Amino acid sequence: QVQLVESGGGLVQAGGSLRLSCAASGRTFTPFSSYVMGWFRQAPGNEREFVAHIRWSGGNTQYADSVTGRFTISRDHAKNSVHLQMNTLKPEDTAVYYCVFAEGLGTSDYTSPGEYHYWGQGTQVTVSS
Repeated sequence: QVQLVESGGGLVQAGGSLRLSCAASGRTFTPFSSYVMGWFRQAPGNEREFVAHIRWSGGNTQYADSVTGRFTISRDHAKNSVHLQMNTLKPEDTAVYYCVFAEGLGTSDYTSPGEYHYWGQGTQVTVSS
């Protein structure tokens, strides 16, 4: 089992910034691990939406069009963690943000919820106008 513990959500005004963190345990992480970690979000009444992911080996990233240029995902090898730096936040970014983990052994693009086997408990991000 993989455990994912998120932190860093909160309330911020439009134009502000927040940084989410996610610590993973239950797997052995090496610089060559195939794992994919990322973030999804879900606003009330909406389906879960892909935000960003990063491949543990190589650090390749992918972002949703709606956050490209504003959000940055990164990984910390020493702490088995990923971070999501969110800048220039907009009210439409308001959602519960979930950290996700996949073994990364497939060839898909890992932008669909079903491709991730493990999810964190979620952290609320609220952006006021």
